[in-house]
Amino acid sequence: MTSLRCWAATLAGAGLLFVSTAVTAQSTQADSGAAGVASPNSAARAFEQLLDEHWRWWLRNHPVQATGLGVRDYDDQLDDPSLQASAREASEAKAFLQRLDRIVVAELSPADRINHGVLRRTLSNRVEGEGFAQRAQLFSNRRGWHLSTAQLHEMLPLFTKSDYESYLARLAKYPEFNQAAMATTREAIRAGAVHPCAAMSGFDASILVYARGDPEGSSFFEPFHTKPSAISDADWAALRTRALQLITTQIQPEYRRFHEFYTKEYAPKCRQGVGASAMPGGREWYAYRVRVMTTTDMTPDQIHRLGLSEVARIRAEMDEAVRRSGFKGDRAAYVEHLRTAPQYYPKSGEELLNLATFLAKRIDGEMPKLFGRLPRLPYTVKAVPQAVAAGTTTAYYERGAPEAGRAGVYRVNLSKLDQRPLFEMPALTVHEAVPGHHHQIALQQELDLPPFRRHAASFTAFSEGWGLYSERLGIEMGLYDTPEKDFGRLSYEMWRATRLVVDTGLHDKGWTREQAIQFMLENTALSRGNIEAEVNRYIVDAGQALAYKIGELKIRELRTKAERELGPRFDLRTFHDAVLENGAVPLDVLETHVNGWIARRKVTE
Repeated sequence: MTSLRCWAATLAGAGLLFVSTAVTAQSTQADSGAAGVASPNSAARAFEQLLDEHWRWWLRNHPVQATGLGVRDYDDQLDDPSLQASAREASEAKAFLQRLDRIVVAELSPADRINHGVLRRTLSNRVEGEGFAQRAQLFSNRRGWHLSTAQLHEMLPLFTKSDYESYLARLAKYPEFNQAAMATTREAIRAGAVHPCAAMSGFDASILVYARGDPEGSSFFEPFHTKPSAISDADWAALRTRALQLITTQIQPEYRRFHEFYTKEYAPKCRQGVGASAMPGGREWYAYRVRVMTTTDMTPDQIHRLGLSEVARIRAEMDEAVRRSGFKGDRAAYVEHLRTAPQYYPKSGEELLNLATFLAKRIDGEMPKLFGRLPRLPYTVKAVPQAVAAGTTTAYYERGAPEAGRAGVYRVNLSKLDQRPLFEMPALTVHEAVPGHHHQIALQQELDLPPFRRHAASFTAFSEGWGLYSERLGIEMGLYDTPEKDFGRLSYEMWRATRLVVDTGLHDKGWTREQAIQFMLENTALSRGNIEAEVNRYIVDAGQALAYKIGELKIRELRTKAERELGPRFDLRTFHDAVLENGAVPLDVLETHVNGWIARRKVTE
């Protein structure tokens, strides 16, 4: 799973993109008439201008991300979480979409046709999403503005005095942001677009941990523990004093206000029904989420049936794996053995983190065998922050930013060690680090693409589909060298297949939370604790979990086609480079691109 962990991306994942500075209608619609002329050169110029305006608009709307990308025009700004800002952004996105539709696609270059398609889908999703009450959901059981603020320093360059002043200016604006975000959440409560009680257990603790304690020990003060050489001692002392004052007098009190708001206003209004259909307009919203997350037109029922088929296929492979292992018993008994035998679990968080680090370095050595192009940006391995570890997933990836001096991060959850089996670590590591999320995302950041494609366009079916596909590459790297590790890989694939059944079951077919838990207990080797956390995630982030298997199946389908049609001319390294060379794209765009790559290879080789 990827965790973009920038201010805008965290909140966008909750269903809302924010505007910090309005773009006037006159500016947004400028030169719209020029976009419809017949000359190819004119069409290309109109599209280039639109791309430039759109990217400048995006940066204004996402000031924290802009700073992380080296654009310093908005260094003192935070996003605007109000519904007014959301409506304004959707209106401006619609104006861009209208201009885009006046451009004759056939008169663009092949590369710009892809750019056009990606931008159009991005804008269309944004415009359609504004029509749902769920746009006001600004947090879930795994994310929220309180967490984004606590990690704000990780998103920003902090090298000079002005960098630190920018960070402090943003902290000073947190009270205003917090009040606006709570106002938006009150609208979500009034509209009935609230999360289920069962999935939000412990959320209040994730707020309270930042609301009290020694200011010098808080995450907000973390950047002030080591002085950059470019800052004088006197200036450093003044900056530290300002930081402590802000934390004590503004940040921590606002976190206490948010905690009180959540416990007294939100939690009493949480809903009992776990499916999206329990919310007003929830069934239509879920269908929208399915389309956005899979980049397909598949219905929830089609996906449910596909999931049942995949579960049956993988179950047969698991039965065969148990037979090969020599275990005396059936699959259910083997799963129980894996869940309970202490030798399969780490004795300390340090042991788990060390194993993840070792595996990451081992896999690095296999990468040139699988890819012709490798990214320049490195990645590191760190623990999931303790404040959110108990309620979040087993691991996730945080994208880096070379402009901000930030490497990619593979985060490993060191809580609940009795639920973190060591035999799952190879599959987990290839998914979150390389050749999974870090490889794909770091490459995308370096591609010769329009900036919005490198930094803003996100298609979960592609990125998570690639992550799941990467788990299978562990076979070719020799990572699953024991029966337990190979079964762990199969269990992870089964995990993603059961998501197709469980997510659609919860949100489209009226399943209960316990029904979803039991289905996953019966079909995966995951511990009950992991499964409960996962089901809670599917409940509050409807549709997202569908992307993994849908995307992976498409990539595997395209590889099989390339192997069949190219025969001995098939080259795995070149195929992988072709899949990744356009960054994250909708699955239909990927299929068209790979089919063209196959056709060209037939002619040139």
